[in-house]
Amino acid sequence: MGSFGGVSAESYARFMGRFSAPLAVSFATVGLEGVHPGTRVLDVGCGPGMLTLELARRRGAAAVSAVDPEPVFAAATAEACPGADVRVAAAEDLPFGDGEFGAALAQLVVHFMTDPVRGVGQMARVTAVGGRVSACVWDHAGGGGPLSDFWRIARRLDAGVRGEASLSGAAEGQLVEIFERAGLGDVTQTVVESTVALRGFDDWWQPFLLGVGPAGRYVATLDAVGVARLERALREELGDGPFAVTARAWTAVGTRV
Repeated sequence: MGSFGGVSAESYARFMGRFSAPLAVSFATVGLEGVHPGTRVLDVGCGPGMLTLELARRRGAAAVSAVDPEPVFAAATAEACPGADVRVAAAEDLPFGDGEFGAALAQLVVHFMTDPVRGVGQMARVTAVGGRVSACVWDHAGGGGPLSDFWRIARRLDAGVRGEASLSGAAEGQLVEIFERAGLGDVTQTVVESTVALRGFDDWWQPFLLGVGPAGRYVATLDAVGVARLERALREELGDGPFAVTARAWTAVGTRV
């Protein structure tokens, strides 16, 4: 499973947590729909715990398990969500028995899995027959992700920029295909959204300098002149005043058969 190795939980929270925390509210509703309240639920690829906390708020921490391959993220989640069962593990090798959970959810994770079909297949394995498996990925390919403005401007300045549009699950229908290949039944696709109000350009831009994820790593490859050029182009596009970013994510839901 892909990772954010070397990135602190605090840096991740400042960069992507501001978008993924509100997304977790909508995604948890999708992932828990119809799931019996007495069953355990699993957060796969929990990061520093945005979705884990939302699941615990709805089900109680004792009913929630979470895994992440990065020890620093697992430790941050365990600290933020006392009572939850938090372990260091990759999606492709979940440390649970068959059918232990009523639902397994993966928020903004499938596109970083080394083997997405295996990872989702493991989520299905640990979910009880008839249970619910859900995943969501930002709409990077359709230009609806929270970083789409960044990648669009970066590509305008540098034709060699790859961005995140080619990541697994980032385009319409891709998560559904992954779920079906993993053997899930009754797979459906929906869209969930997250809106974040920002105080101004600097509030939006500064976390890009933390080296988090593909965008942060790209900025880190630039010299001072390149960073200043990119910042200037982005500021001209977005303006200095307060603004809001509304991002959407593709969601796939399937049933363990």
